[in-house]
Amino acid sequence: MENTGLSLVTVVLFLPMIGFLILLFLREQTQLQTIKYVTLGTSLITFVASLLLWAALDINNPALQMVQRIDWLPQYGISFYVGVDGLSLLLVVLSTFITVIATLASFRTHALEERGRQKLYYLFMLLLEWAMIGVFVVQDMIIFFIFWEITLVPMYFMIGIWGSERRVYAAVKFFLYTMAGSLLMLLAILYVGTAAGTFALPEITAMIQNGTLSFPFDGLFSPQSFLFLGFFIAFAVKVPMWPLHSWLPDAHVQAPTAGSIILAGVLLKMGTYGMLRFCLPMFPEASVAWAPVVGVLAVIGIIYGAWVSYAQTDMKKLVAYSSVSHMGFIVLGIFALNAQGISGSILQMVNHGVSTGGLFLIVGMLYERRHTKEMAAFGGIWTALPVLGGLALLISLSSMGLPGLNGFVGEFTILMGTLGSQSLGFVFALFATTGVILAAVYMLYFYQRVFMGELDKEENRQIEKLHWSEYAALVPLVVAIILIGIQPFIFFQPMDASVGQLVTQMQPFVTSVVQLVP
Repeated sequence: MENTGLSLVTVVLFLPMIGFLILLFLREQTQLQTIKYVTLGTSLITFVASLLLWAALDINNPALQMVQRIDWLPQYGISFYVGVDGLSLLLVVLSTFITVIATLASFRTHALEERGRQKLYYLFMLLLEWAMIGVFVVQDMIIFFIFWEITLVPMYFMIGIWGSERRVYAAVKFFLYTMAGSLLMLLAILYVGTAAGTFALPEITAMIQNGTLSFPFDGLFSPQSFLFLGFFIAFAVKVPMWPLHSWLPDAHVQAPTAGSIILAGVLLKMGTYGMLRFCLPMFPEASVAWAPVVGVLAVIGIIYGAWVSYAQTDMKKLVAYSSVSHMGFIVLGIFALNAQGISGSILQMVNHGVSTGGLFLIVGMLYERRHTKEMAAFGGIWTALPVLGGLALLISLSSMGLPGLNGFVGEFTILMGTLGSQSLGFVFALFATTGVILAAVYMLYFYQRVFMGELDKEENRQIEKLHWSEYAALVPLVVAIILIGIQPFIFFQPMDASVGQLVTQMQPFVTSVVQLVP
């Protein structure tokens, strides 16, 4: 259903740009507080608008809703085409929510005060929010690619200008890795769009379903497989999957706190979302055929990320490598190719954004006070900052998947989907479960080293108490962790119909390809 009026999706998409335009007319020297609060106000309004989007969604309708389509280059089949469904709704809400948290986290960042250009920083924050929302709502592949690439620019500068000691190296590495993967995706987009006569993803998917468009498939190295890999490699770099992950620890360690929160909270999810939105519906046979290979890489990432996390002495590196492990779980669930696995993966994208974003926020708070990320510099912090210690414990337990909190729901559903998968199965679930055990090991190690024990360092005795903006950033994350853990059906409901439709579309291919590629 298409609409030429102003869609609520379009409103949510362009709200950050209104704040962006307001900031352009403010003077940094005399209106710094105004700049901060305009950014916070814009992100809050955008978050509320995304909740209205959720309220307006018909949860029983699997199709795109609140659609708006305007021709841009009709001679090439390119249009501004936006809409939302159960696959993307929660990720739009996550993007707006994490931006609020990241903005609050920026209020107490010394790097901003030391290096200046704070107006530019907040402009980049709103530009990044606009681009992230665009990735999740745009349905035209060319416009999607434009938004995908725009996200690189503000994050590149946020790391490169306001990051730590090796910030320029980390920013360049982040940009080059993700740009290189994107070029493969662009080639695949051009091929698919030319073959279909349109770049509108819903139309291409419909053609594939009714048989008017097909890409030849006769095994792992057929034309469809190469197109699948063009998209998949770009998404795997962004996730990042092992062995394409080496840019992530550098980017996280060097990024300012808000940059790490957004990178872990939203940008990594662009990769897993792309696998769901593009790889599965456009290349169903190749997705099924490559599922065991992807599953192996995902399981290696789960175990490797967890194992390397335990070896770290730098708090930020520990949390960064834990992302490699957690994102491996999400990829595993997607390529289980059943409703449980995919639903669990979408929920786990939200869970990871909330929990790991919270961990980076805590590490950032400690870094701002002590200017070190080494765990050995801490110890007994709970005694000095009891409220932070309690909230950090809850977020750590969430990250390790404690029953009753959000992480458990997502991981449990993914493991159930993996067990019931025709492409994966018991062995994959068994090895993935070791990642859950290892997560408990490295998270408890982190918490014990930093928060427990004797308060035996004078610098920690004099540590500064939390600011109101830090409480305002932490408390919503904790509320989300508990709410998802206790009432997960609220979050599963919006995605059920769309996930069911995707699985139904995939099922004939699962059956036929499993027989072709044992």
